[in-house]
Amino acid sequence: MYTAVFFAGGWLFCRLTVKAVMNMIAEAGFVRPNYRGDEIPVGAGLVFFLSALAVYTAAFIFLPDDFQYKIFSNLLALACFTLLGLIDDVWGSRSVTGIKGHLLSLCRGRLTTGGLKAAGGGVMGLLLAASAGDWTLIPLNALIIALSVNSINLMDLRPGRAGKVFLLLWLVLLAAMPGRVEMILTAVVAGALMAYLPYDMKARAMMGDTGANALGACLGMAVVWLLETPYKVVYLLLLIAFHIFTEKYSLTRIIAENRLLNYLDELGRG
Repeated sequence: MYTAVFFAGGWLFCRLTVKAVMNMIAEAGFVRPNYRGDEIPVGAGLVFFLSALAVYTAAFIFLPDDFQYKIFSNLLALACFTLLGLIDDVWGSRSVTGIKGHLLSLCRGRLTTGGLKAAGGGVMGLLLAASAGDWTLIPLNALIIALSVNSINLMDLRPGRAGKVFLLLWLVLLAAMPGRVEMILTAVVAGALMAYLPYDMKARAMMGDTGANALGACLGMAVVWLLETPYKVVYLLLLIAFHIFTEKYSLTRIIAENRLLNYLDELGRG
């Protein structure tokens, strides 16, 4: 029941505020052309953090201590990774691409917003991992959080793609572990995403790194809290393999050349 309530809360808050947030961004002049050439607001994924903040605040005093502690952890993750994504959306340059490119630039003494995001995400991952419990698992948990964020970010190359991937992975976790505190808290973000997603898929707004980072942080925190160590190791290896693969091959081209993947990718657009 809690999961449904938090999901509905996230959906409702986002549904009521998303147009106001999009208008605020557009009026500030922070727009980019979509594939049709229309100027649309960028960084509209800010609404995911705002929805979580509103619902968590409204529910906080009614929840037991284990909820309250994890609310703070989840909000910290969402706030910091949303900020890093917003910095990249606002000041980011596309002259350097890929995590490898940004890290190489950083090693050469040139700070890019992508490098800041990678370094800041790594440090934030360490802090969040340290708060998750067993100190011997800090490196593993930190990598899971940081690479989960970047993986969702890598998916955000076409309207709605990152949101669909997040929802698929979230539903898998929910089916495996229904009713867990961690899944209840992530339901707020999933609900907000469901309210926002039509705008993204219709190319009326871009969630940007602002939103993709928030989704990845939410997913990474859930995995760190929920999975046993052997499953975490498998998940991390899959993340590493995915990053290596996307450094060498075009994910968009592979999706376009596969009939089923292309159908799922295009579903809901237009």
